[in-house]
Amino acid sequence: MGFFNFIQDAGQKLFGHKELAAAATEAADDASAQSNLDEACNRASAAICNYIEQQNLGIEALVVTVDGPSSSVTVEGIAPTREASEKVTLCCGNVAGISSVNNLLSVASEEESSEDEAQYHDVERGDTLSAIAKTYYGNANAYMKIFKANEPMLSHPDKIYPGQKLRIPA
Repeated sequence: MGFFNFIQDAGQKLFGHKELAAAATEAADDASAQSNLDEACNRASAAICNYIEQQNLGIEALVVTVDGPSSSVTVEGIAPTREASEKVTLCCGNVAGISSVNNLLSVASEEESSEDEAQYHDVERGDTLSAIAKTYYGNANAYMKIFKANEPMLSHPDKIYPGQKLRIPA
């Protein structure tokens, strides 16, 4: 699927992202601190992997790797559909402390055409799903299409936040 950038300071707090950043800085200055960085990266990887599994997206052979110095995540495995793969990207990237995601998931079913490929929207202050729907579809009442495309990561149509990246289906 590729490489996606996110706003590093926005998102769910799944792990101690400030501790991870501090461990990365310390390891850059002192090679003996590498084990602390490795431990922090492993904790972050496990937290994101657990979060993805909780979403019940049907990902097989899931492997999540967090690189502390670059604040990036690489995700591998097999997604049942492109939609599930796109949702995994959002699960990884909409986490505080993560600035980019390299999605290497393979997709078991490529039934969707390239016209069905989703777009992405970075939520800004003052955005609502209705306003976003008006921008992309010309109809504010189409907000539920965006909400459903981002379930289960979104629990309510009114609970979006600045810096969050949303999947906008075709």
